[in-house]
Amino acid sequence: MPDPNLAAEFRSALRPLIRRFYSERTTSRGKSGILIHLNERGPATASELSAAERITPQAVAVALRELEALSYVTRARDDVDRRKVRVQITETGRSALDSEHEAGTRWLADALVEHLDDSERATLSAAVPVLRKLMREAADE
Repeated sequence: MPDPNLAAEFRSALRPLIRRFYSERTTSRGKSGILIHLNERGPATASELSAAERITPQAVAVALRELEALSYVTRARDDVDRRKVRVQITETGRSALDSEHEAGTRWLADALVEHLDDSERATLSAAVPVLRKLMREAADE
């Protein structure tokens, strides 16, 4: 039988790590999520982004205006259904996304080396496939 406190302890352990990781970034999580979605899955409508990122349509609209002002995304009419407007990431947006990822990854890589020994890093490495499985199987819930 699983430990009933595991989820709470896991969440408690991850929260400060995630906060610290995101503190290295200059783009909000919502905007980063939109850029990641567009980069990985291609053009999407605002409503598709809202559903995929689980944020309100109003928040998506604001984020898209701001991302468009930064030239991170562009909008274009759908080729098949001219009533739809699709949003697409630009090269500027990809570069910004890469910079954001590099900043967070650089901090995390340094922290892993500075604060964990070889055995602890091996334990953490072994947990990565388990975490990916959890996210893959729980993502649709």
